[in-house]
Amino acid sequence: MIEVRHISKSFNGVKVLHDISATFEAGKTNLIIGQSGSGKTVLMKCIIGIHRVDEGEILYGNREFTSMNSKEVTNLRKEVGMLFQGSALFDSMTVEENVRFPLEMFSNKPKSEWKERVDFCLHRVGLSHAAKLYPAEISGGMQKRAAIARAIVLQPTYLFCDEPNSGLDPKTSQTIDQLIREITYESNITTIINTHDMNSVMEIGDKVLFIHEGRKSWEGQKETIFDSNNEDLNALVFASSLFQKVKKYHNMA
Repeated sequence: MIEVRHISKSFNGVKVLHDISATFEAGKTNLIIGQSGSGKTVLMKCIIGIHRVDEGEILYGNREFTSMNSKEVTNLRKEVGMLFQGSALFDSMTVEENVRFPLEMFSNKPKSEWKERVDFCLHRVGLSHAAKLYPAEISGGMQKRAAIARAIVLQPTYLFCDEPNSGLDPKTSQTIDQLIREITYESNITTIINTHDMNSVMEIGDKVLFIHEGRKSWEGQKETIFDSNNEDLNALVFASSLFQKVKKYHNMA
């Protein structure tokens, strides 16, 4: 579990996050949603440590992140997997080499065990056949799956996904969503997903945190979203996912 307590963040005197507290549960897909500019990306970057908070605490289990020294932070990084928005694969490396890279950087396991772990991760995301290919030789969806394999190769306790469906078609997006969800459940990972895709929210969002203008505006289970009287949340939901489904069913009638 990850917990944030009363965190705030400013840039050049402008407050971007205002006194946010929330919990992100293990074995669940925890989604941070909000419109562009709402502060959801800044919040994720604060939790990861890319930005240092001005106020508040961030706890990984019972470990307080903001007070850690550099060695403790380095050790924690070994427990964290990251899926970047653009996949961020190394063009000069094969898929197999990309997945192996975190092992080379952080693993204490003997090299003899690396291949077995890489092979397992590639098999888990359905890319065993693409191990020797380069990123430019595979599709965007395959690149995203390769990035997932790389993110889980160190068997992380925590997994962060920044707009995992960015640039993908609806069918591929659904595949990526389900893969992330399955891996989260299988390994009891605390997964945090930053997204504006309401279809993802309704498909895989176990717990949802809605950020509006830098403040926590709503937090709860996806099943209760439609019962919310939060006007800003309703506007976001009805303008995307639900609106499109209603429109689809109307056209089919």
